[in-house]
Amino acid sequence: MIKHALSVTRDQDFAQWYQAVISEADMAEESGVRGCMVIRPWGYGIWERIQRLLDDRIRATGHENCYFPLFIPLSYFEKEAEHVDGFAKEMAVVTHHRLIQKDGKLVPDPEAKLEEPLVVRPTSETVIGAAFSRWVQSWRDLPVLINQWANVVRWEMRTRMFLRTAEFLWQEGHTAHASVEEARVETMRMLEVYREFAEECVAMPVIAGEKPENERFPGAVSTYSIEAMMQDGKALQAGTSHFLGTTFSQAQNIRFQNAQGELELAQTTSWGMSTRMIGGLIMTHGDDDGLRVPPRIAPWQVVIVPMLRDQPEDEAIVDYCKSLQAELARLTALGEPVRALLDLKAIKSTNKRWGWIKKGAPIVIEVGGRDVAGGNVSVIRRDRLYREDGKLDSSIQPRADFVLEAAAILESIQQSLFLEASERMRANITTGVTEFDALAALFDERVKFPGWVEVNWAKPSGAELDQVVERLKAHKLTFRNVPNDAAPAEGACLFTGRPAVERILVARSY
Repeated sequence: MIKHALSVTRDQDFAQWYQAVISEADMAEESGVRGCMVIRPWGYGIWERIQRLLDDRIRATGHENCYFPLFIPLSYFEKEAEHVDGFAKEMAVVTHHRLIQKDGKLVPDPEAKLEEPLVVRPTSETVIGAAFSRWVQSWRDLPVLINQWANVVRWEMRTRMFLRTAEFLWQEGHTAHASVEEARVETMRMLEVYREFAEECVAMPVIAGEKPENERFPGAVSTYSIEAMMQDGKALQAGTSHFLGTTFSQAQNIRFQNAQGELELAQTTSWGMSTRMIGGLIMTHGDDDGLRVPPRIAPWQVVIVPMLRDQPEDEAIVDYCKSLQAELARLTALGEPVRALLDLKAIKSTNKRWGWIKKGAPIVIEVGGRDVAGGNVSVIRRDRLYREDGKLDSSIQPRADFVLEAAAILESIQQSLFLEASERMRANITTGVTEFDALAALFDERVKFPGWVEVNWAKPSGAELDQVVERLKAHKLTFRNVPNDAAPAEGACLFTGRPAVERILVARSY
């Protein structure tokens, strides 16, 4: 029987397992401020890799990075009623600019009340729209294509590290265009950027599609998402792209003179991906020994652990490991130089090995005196940790052979994690359900791993859609999206009985 590194397994308690992975992998910890976390170096290193790889893709599509203020005047939100209503309960508001001491405590100075309250940035459509109204005068100024990397604050009542926190990190893209067609092309282009990034870099298979009316971003005409399946069968919205039409242009007066000399409202878009992606990474790839990080986004792809015992040959072992690290650093894998770390911390070697296994380093190399004498290394692949007999799969290889194969091994690990997650997602999407009671029973009876269900629907709206959503809520279900590549709808809508016009995914979600 395998004795796993974590004290709780996924089958025992998935929620507790998730927290254990974060703790044991040194990803993040509580900060002392409700709903906010300290992202530790390994967790932040993964975010830095996400930033770099995604930023490269964003720049390649012609967008430029910029930065806007953390504080947004409340009046900016009041100009767009639907938008402010959608975020009103989550806004953190600054009302004073100074504190004073009173009865031994610091309190807001009544004389320092702001003329207008400032909202701590929950999203930036309003403040960026105000800037666009200054920047855009003529059709020659369009399109405007910008992105910012920032933190945002949404006053969440129920928080969970990386998945739902009061403060989180993200990128938000904002664009303005001369035509509806151009803006819609932009919306779908960035959705595809997110899909490719999730699958190629995070090894996380996703389904891209349009959100139903009740799931739209406040103020958007259309919202699109990429949805990922976690190992407990729940869905995670991993990125969104919104066609905003003229909603924010009207509110923020983003007008331009067209080629005929007439004034028009600009068509705008916004799109974003956040540190929630790290939560998705954990729940997609983690196992009962901790995290497994795909090589493309691993801060360190190869970790070298010298097996030191305070003996004379230790210096030779360290020198051997340093030269191995230098050799690996000269290699290229997955389009970049191999990131290799030599761990010389004064910690027992076996503890270091299991520490890196729990962190999910793609390859862990152990080097002892015998390895040095024989010109070998002991190799552990994080994607396949155990042999069939349940023992740790640590294979002894000639050092030269490993160096030659290291790039291919990293490629193989990247692909194997994606294939494993893809097969799990495909195997757990159910079709053919035509009655609501059957849909509800499928989830209520399969609480452990319900997966998703793809059903026919007639795209109801307004009060009719509200009734459908309430029926789903009674079973803790939500609509995810209408897959872009879904098969044509045939037959009746599961919810209304009318002829179906498309197919939609239903799931429990984070």
